[in-house]
Amino acid sequence: MGSKIQLVVIGNGPVGHNFLEYLVESGQSENYQVTVFGEEPIPAYDRVHLTAWFKNQSVEDINMVHDDFYAHNNFALHTGDKVTQIDRFKKAVISESGLEVSYDKIILATGSFPFVPPVPGHQRDNVFVYRTIEDLEKITAAAKKGKVGAVIGGGLLGLEAAKALMDLNLQTHVIEFAPRLMAVQVDDGGGKMLSKKIQDLGVSVHTQKNTQNITDGDTAFHKMSFADGEELETDIIVFSAGIRPRDELARQAGLGMGARGGVVINNNCLTSDPDIYAIGEVALWDNKIYGLIAPGNAMAHAAVDHLTDTGTSEFTGADMSTKLKLMGVDVASIGDAHGTTPNCRSYTYVNDREEVYKKIVVSEDDKLLLGAVLIGDAAEYGSLLQFMLNKMELPSEPEGLILPSLDGSSSGIG
Repeated sequence: MGSKIQLVVIGNGPVGHNFLEYLVESGQSENYQVTVFGEEPIPAYDRVHLTAWFKNQSVEDINMVHDDFYAHNNFALHTGDKVTQIDRFKKAVISESGLEVSYDKIILATGSFPFVPPVPGHQRDNVFVYRTIEDLEKITAAAKKGKVGAVIGGGLLGLEAAKALMDLNLQTHVIEFAPRLMAVQVDDGGGKMLSKKIQDLGVSVHTQKNTQNITDGDTAFHKMSFADGEELETDIIVFSAGIRPRDELARQAGLGMGARGGVVINNNCLTSDPDIYAIGEVALWDNKIYGLIAPGNAMAHAAVDHLTDTGTSEFTGADMSTKLKLMGVDVASIGDAHGTTPNCRSYTYVNDREEVYKKIVVSEDDKLLLGAVLIGDAAEYGSLLQFMLNKMELPSEPEGLILPSLDGSSSGIG
């Protein structure tokens, strides 16, 4: 073969790193001269499990780069140096340090940034986001001088941040604008049970709260004022109110963008420029931004297959079902968890004593599983997911999928 294809990967987060691992697995990496730019000073780490960092405050606990992966594969890695310009005319990228690298192909994996609502006072000291190890270091330092912490945002990452504040021995509050926690993934009943379980762990949950102002506190560093007239005093505030795509580089390069941001991609993860791919949270597919790691990895697979012509996988959307453990509480959401499908039916099981909530959503004829919510016990998650994904016909009494049997053991598919 002649000269190698110049491949520049912009972004060294989990999805960007997984792309490189898939490239190596394809057996084609030796055909590419790979240059990787990462904005952070350290190589890729597992952002999904940021709270694990608090155990030893060591990046090794969440490090994704094993052995000498980059050197072994002759990948040039530039950490702490973000790309500031893509010159499509010269086919070169320019970094903050002034480094200019020519490219034949680009993988845009710039990810997302935490959205901070423009609440008056959001720029005060001791107000943080929860995204990087640097953020965690700042929160840890501030926690040594405080007693109370508040997280604005009761979604998945917000509850992870609340766990971090608890681990730092702060009296912890979660403030959520919606009527329930994890509003995207769980229904009202599931949200109510989740709130109860988390409050039992010592976290104060405040739903339907619209933060209007952050000012000096009387007994703590901050005073948070809400639209309903109530106030909360806290020493530390962590914003976890959603994400926005890091698309400024793509915008500068003149790539096709969504009306509300994000780089438009096709099923091969190609942008409007046939030499530039976009994967992960910066990419907009079918007008959707996917904020989970699994869809990002699926995009990385599709991009490698198309780039190397070694596979046929495409990105055609992703199932957003998820199962996780938040503060030790099992939480799972599958498919149409909110029952929005026309004429669907729901079956619910609630056990207040053991704090377990389960709901399945089925088709009008009871034959197909459309969605589910599991709080406090997610043992059936795997089986329920298979029923939905494979469109398997349900048993004659679908409620048996979530009802315990008389002897206390799980019945049905559990």
